[in-house]
Amino acid sequence: MTTTLTTSYWPADTSEPVLGTTVGSVLRAAAAADPSALAMVGGLPDPAMRRRWTYGDLLAEAEQAARALTQRFAPGERVAVWAPNLPEWIILEYAAGLAGLVLVTVNPALRPTELAYVLNQSGAVGIFLVPEFRSPMAKYLDEVRPEVPALRDVVLFTEWDEFLRTAPPPTDVTLPDVQPDDLAQIQYTSGTTGFPKGAELHHRGLTNNARFYAQRADLGPGDVYVNPMPMFHTAGCAMGVLGTCQSRAVHVPVLAFDPALVLELFETERAVAFVGVPTMMIAMLEHPDMDKRDLSSLRVAVSGGSPVPAGLVRKVEERLGARFSIVFGTTECSPLITQVQLDAPAERRAETLGTPLPQTDVKVADVVTGEPVAPGTVGELCARGYLVMHGYHDAPDLTAEAIDAEGWYHTGDLASMDTGGYLRIEGRVKDMIIRGGENIYPREIEDVLFGHADIAEAAVVGVPDEKWGEVVAAYVRTAPGYDQPTPDDLHSYCREHLAPFKTPLHWVFVDEFPLTPSGKIQKFRLREDFASRQLSA
Repeated sequence: MTTTLTTSYWPADTSEPVLGTTVGSVLRAAAAADPSALAMVGGLPDPAMRRRWTYGDLLAEAEQAARALTQRFAPGERVAVWAPNLPEWIILEYAAGLAGLVLVTVNPALRPTELAYVLNQSGAVGIFLVPEFRSPMAKYLDEVRPEVPALRDVVLFTEWDEFLRTAPPPTDVTLPDVQPDDLAQIQYTSGTTGFPKGAELHHRGLTNNARFYAQRADLGPGDVYVNPMPMFHTAGCAMGVLGTCQSRAVHVPVLAFDPALVLELFETERAVAFVGVPTMMIAMLEHPDMDKRDLSSLRVAVSGGSPVPAGLVRKVEERLGARFSIVFGTTECSPLITQVQLDAPAERRAETLGTPLPQTDVKVADVVTGEPVAPGTVGELCARGYLVMHGYHDAPDLTAEAIDAEGWYHTGDLASMDTGGYLRIEGRVKDMIIRGGENIYPREIEDVLFGHADIAEAAVVGVPDEKWGEVVAAYVRTAPGYDQPTPDDLHSYCREHLAPFKTPLHWVFVDEFPLTPSGKIQKFRLREDFASRQLSA
């Protein structure tokens, strides 16, 4: 689109079609196009354990696994997967898609009570898991098994070969005719404000969104894509798995994020593109191996999931010589709403979320009226189109709160859109700080702090204040090798860039931040920490 917007509304670009694809059909298409092309390399820490699959191999194993699944489960039943980024996780994803099952993706970090909630709420009848990964997972499952009456089948990934051998021959079983609007996955939101919600994601949304993402990231046949994002998130199992498949690229899922391992895989696999949340990017930039590895093959760096500081974009592009593409989305949107074009001007690449992906209506709406606001004005980001989930599993009231009568999904994110359709995130509706009637957006302050040479990471939250209602508190981690700046130094620095009412009143220095498993800073934990500090002061 080249028109100049007069309101913060971007009508869907329909020049690229929405295809009637499924998780299984995209793998079949890739294997038919070039069965001998390399499809996947297991990104395990031990190079001797890194198995390689061609697209023909991958389809054959996925179809065998699908036939094995039909001996245990009926189409439409929910089957959970609880493991780190094993290659078999991905094969199970394809197999479930081919067998018409709904995959319930489960965070490996969950504890017994949380696991029982997800299994019961989803109605999972089966689960695939590893016996142990950073916690005794099989033991946890044994503990809660009596509380999960619908669960009837448990398969360990350590017994994957035995599971495959239960598959009948292709001539003895017919896999179901899976439709694009059928449910493919239930993914659980982080649940920072209550119990997690299960987003019901369909094949059409997941496959098309991943295709549009891969096109904008300029992925092509044979390009190696290193993916440390957890598979239980859409960034891992949708953008990564289904994006590379539809590009016929090489997918390298990393077992679990470790900066040294990721940098080694960049070099040894000659990676062209990679994805990681900002905390992963920062960890790689700070790692001593960064300057020891040959990273000359890298062309594209993708990040999102939490606000990406402009300074980080510039550092990554300078250090790696790669173009940076910021993405923005939500699980409920399969997941991406916007993405920066690689050929966008440097300022746009560093400071915006890009423009909406094809076939996606986007508006920045007045939080009261729901109407699009003027360009440059802050409002709630809303999206509509093929990408929106069917709803929250077994939660019609929550679904109605999230998706309005006109089909708009309300993200809960505050954003602004300029006349060219480029979006900027200003924070969460619930994270907006209101100081004496003035709206303050933490993202603006965090970007300023990230520009300070002594600061590696910063997170800004609103904290209670008797006079102003709320005031600004900044949590700061000092960059390795630098002296910790004083609050007075930082106050003076902020005053050079920010109005007085936006300048943090409180400063807290930390060695690390509380993070979600996908690397997002948990701001509610920071607010809790600040309250406890005040009580003990």
